[in-house]
Amino acid sequence: MKEIEALPIAVRQYPADTPVVRDGERATNCCLIADGFCARSKTISSGRRQILSIHIPGEIPDLMSLFLHVMDHDLSTLAPCTLGFISHETLRKLHQRSPSVAEMFWRDTLIDAAMFREWIVNVGQRPAPARLAHVMIELRERLRVIGRLDGNSFEMPLTQEQIGEALGITGVHANRVIKQLRQEGIVELHRGRVTVLDERKFLDLADFDGRYLHQSPTL
Repeated sequence: MKEIEALPIAVRQYPADTPVVRDGERATNCCLIADGFCARSKTISSGRRQILSIHIPGEIPDLMSLFLHVMDHDLSTLAPCTLGFISHETLRKLHQRSPSVAEMFWRDTLIDAAMFREWIVNVGQRPAPARLAHVMIELRERLRVIGRLDGNSFEMPLTQEQIGEALGITGVHANRVIKQLRQEGIVELHRGRVTVLDERKFLDLADFDGRYLHQSPTL
C-alpha cells in the first residue's frame, strides 16, 4: 500500500533468536517484517515458553502496541530478519487522515484473532502429528500469498525445541513427531525447510480448513 511505503521507516537487521520487544515493555514503534520470520510467545515463571503465532514478511506483528501501551507477550526473531520500525505517532497520524488504512489495520486485527482461535483448537484438541501438520499448512498458505513457495517446499525456520513450544509438547516429543511424518511419507523437515512428500496424506492429517485465514476475496 502506497501510504505505508511512503512512511519514514527505520530499517534494522536482527539475528535469529533475538528479542524485538519484550513482555512488559512500553513500545514506541511498530515493526514491519521486510524479510525473515518472527514469533510471538509467552514465558511462564518456570521458564517454559509457548509460541503463540509465527509471522512472515509483510506483517506487522506488534500492531496492538499502537493502542495497548504495555506489551503482554514477547516478540522475537526465529531467523535473521530485516525489520522496518514505524513510530506510533506516525501511524496514529496515518490512521486519522486515511480511513482506508485504519480499516486495513482493523481487518488485520480481526484475522489475527481468528488465527489465535485456530491455534487454541489446534493445541488443545488435535494429536501432536496433526498439530504439526496444521501449523505447517497454515504457514504454507500464508507464504503462498506472498510468493514464497518453491514447488512442494517452503521455509519453516524453527528448531525442534521451538516446534515443541508451538505445539505445546517437549522438544524430544517434537523430534519423534517429525520422524513419524517422514517415515510415513507425508512430509520432511530438514534445515528449516518443509518438503511435502504426499499432499493428500498431508491435508488429511491436518484436517485443515483455511477459511479462518480469510485470504479469499469472497470472505
